[in-house]
Amino acid sequence: MFRVTADTLQAYLDFDPERKRDLTALHRLIVSAAPALKRHFHQGTPAGEAGMRMKMIGYGKFRYAVKSGKSTDWPVIGVALQKNYISVYVTITKQGAPIVSRYAGKLGELRMGGNNFSFERFDDLQQDAVSALFAEIAGIFQADPENPVRYMQGS
Repeated sequence: MFRVTADTLQAYLDFDPERKRDLTALHRLIVSAAPALKRHFHQGTPAGEAGMRMKMIGYGKFRYAVKSGKSTDWPVIGVALQKNYISVYVTITKQGAPIVSRYAGKLGELRMGGNNFSFERFDDLQQDAVSALFAEIAGIFQADPENPVRYMQGS
């Protein structure tokens, strides 16, 4: 498993100098499309709690309860370095289904999962479609801040 050994946002951005440009370009796109979703460093969910352990760059933040009865912070959009690509994780649904799947084949993605997509280089992305996705995510979150909570709790 690929691990980013960073403990701050700046250290995360500097972790892989060859992909820093891609992270920076993606950041500019997210800020332009979804300015209300503020960037932050996500430390990963602590061991023993539900959620992904990986560190990532987060945009927007919400809290949701896990099965233990505790609550945890999680990003609305998470950007994570992987060994050979960059992944974008989303916690927003539209009409009860993961929103990212509605954009399948339109983003310039290398691969797509349930509510995530990955790419190798920012220049591979269809920037208009990615921007539209991020704007739609921000709009849904602003109108319904509980949307990602329901998704993360599997409701």
